[in-house]
Amino acid sequence: KSWYMFFFQHALADIVVPANDLAFIDRLWAQWSPGYDAAVDLPLVKAALRDPVNLAAALGYYRATLGSGKRETRYEAAQGATQVVPTQPMLYMHGRNDGCLGVDVAQAAATSLPANVAVEIIDNAGHFLHIEQPAIVNARILDFVS
Repeated sequence: KSWYMFFFQHALADIVVPANDLAFIDRLWAQWSPGYDAAVDLPLVKAALRDPVNLAAALGYYRATLGSGKRETRYEAAQGATQVVPTQPMLYMHGRNDGCLGVDVAQAAATSLPANVAVEIIDNAGHFLHIEQPAIVNARILDFVS
């Protein structure tokens, strides 16, 4: 489901993503959160990505993650820390209908994580569960931190 991460490594992404008023972004959002009406959110996302600097930064994230994109050596320690499971209590929420990272990945990870990590699957939500189910997500966060 994460094919786009590899596509973003190629210079062709710099042409395809902004083409046709960022139709590529429309497609990704439809796949990532099927059934979610993004009529309010997508125009805001696309307005931000129309700025070439912002689009380069968005693509740069994926290029630095998987490819040979720019990396800052001063952040190596912080980036290395992201490769281990924290020891403090942690809540991970995942949309059941996530078309970007399948729910099966979250469910499989839950079986091997330590007891300090709670994994919760949010029904009727895709990749953008915080905007698709804000009341449920916010209530769960408040419950977790309190």
